Amino acid sequence: MSEILQHEKEKEEDRVASEPSSPANLEGSLDSDTARQQADHHLVRKIDSRLLPILTLLYLLSFLDRTNIGNARILGLATDLKLSAPAYNTSLALYFIAYVLFEVPSNIVLKRFDPQFWLPSLTLVWGIVSVCQGLVTNQAGLFGIRFLLGATEAGLFPGVIYLFSVYYIRRERRARVAIFFGGAALAGAFGGILAFAIGKMEGIGGRRGWQWIFILEGLLTILVSLIAYFVVPTWSYKAKFLTEPEREHLLSKLDADTDPAHKEPFQWVYVKQAFTDHLVWGYALLFHGYAFALYSLSLFMPTIIADLGFQSWQAQLLTVPPNTLAALSIALTVWLSIRCECRAILIIIAAIVAIIGYIVLLTATKPGAQYAGVHLAAAGVYTGNALLLSWPGENVAGQTKRAVAVAMQITFGDIGAIAGPNFAGHEYRKPHIIAIGYLLFSIIVASYLRFWLARGNKDKDAKMTEESAESIKDRQRLGDRHILYRYVY
Repeated sequence: MSEILQHEKEKEEDRVASEPSSPANLEGSLDSDTARQQADHHLVRKIDSRLLPILTLLYLLSFLDRTNIGNARILGLATDLKLSAPAYNTSLALYFIAYVLFEVPSNIVLKRFDPQFWLPSLTLVWGIVSVCQGLVTNQAGLFGIRFLLGATEAGLFPGVIYLFSVYYIRRERRARVAIFFGGAALAGAFGGILAFAIGKMEGIGGRRGWQWIFILEGLLTILVSLIAYFVVPTWSYKAKFLTEPEREHLLSKLDADTDPAHKEPFQWVYVKQAFTDHLVWGYALLFHGYAFALYSLSLFMPTIIADLGFQSWQAQLLTVPPNTLAALSIALTVWLSIRCECRAILIIIAAIVAIIGYIVLLTATKPGAQYAGVHLAAAGVYTGNALLLSWPGENVAGQTKRAVAVAMQITFGDIGAIAGPNFAGHEYRKPHIIAIGYLLFSIIVASYLRFWLARGNKDKDAKMTEESAESIKDRQRLGDRHILYRYVY
């Protein structure tokens, strides 16, 4: 990922160097282009070092705590709790029902309060809930605890995406969101190794290996959440880890990026703008299509691999290579998206790669070939998600509308995640076929978005005049509809 950030930095330096004047003055040293570029580079790296490690770690733990039930299943969870396949799938769906219900409210709470308190608190609570998963003794207990886990994890992803939007200009967010989402792929790889090791604790303390998976991974989340209170930053306009000149320079950058950087008062009219924008709904539907494939694959990957004829301990370890390939694929594709300044076409290509993987899974007769299909499906699905999840953060303004748009994307996307588990059981032909259908739907939505975003830019170019208004008040009121705002597609 360092190569991605370096290439992005070089492109930003070229852009800054081509501007006729500096947007800010940092300790009197920004009179020259070189000094301005050095100051900007130092500022971005300082923000990276504060935000990316802790927030990516939180998401890794979030994805680990929601998907480790797949590892626990092949170690005896379903047998001990007397779960039929439909009952197990219901427990998965209940998580996403809660997730969908609480995402938008959580982001509204975040907007009105402080991420420095809200995000670590969410992590602490879901860590406690995750530990409780290892203590359940019946089906009803599992249903209740999965619902609580979904409710407590719901605010992290949309909250972090929104937090990125007040620290990074639009062209910088793409790589950061991809790195952040890469935590999901790493969680799959890390979770397989961890589940293999923890599974050997079978019988210790009178508990099964699958119980220890929930307990130990939940305790790890609790520990990290306590550290997060001291590391997760507050809003950019009052960030204490930045000096006053650095804050001024950052806010000037954000303001020059056509998105007001000052504190925007909460108003319901901006919430209405999000719900009445067809492009916002497009981002939501795009993730809806991809989310079905993401969660039907990630939650069931250990079982899918085990059903190819491998033993449970082998299946745990064999989840590592597909997830590792997915992480590498994310890195390569995001680098390409920055280099070629394209988004929709790469999302479409990722969907095609995933579809090929599913076709291999459906048609191949040998375990080795089917396992190769898992690799292709994982690479395509994770990569497409990494690209699409940063899209509304780059294309929606101002602040409240963007916060709601991001939450809407995750909310309506995860309705696809609710559907995914309900089609999966011991026979995966049907969910694989449905996943192909959802990915084809995503291709159509991505094409729709690309058409309207390109058309929007052309319409604004045609209306552009030297007298075009650029006041903060107008830009805050109009957001991405302002004539100076340009979409990324």
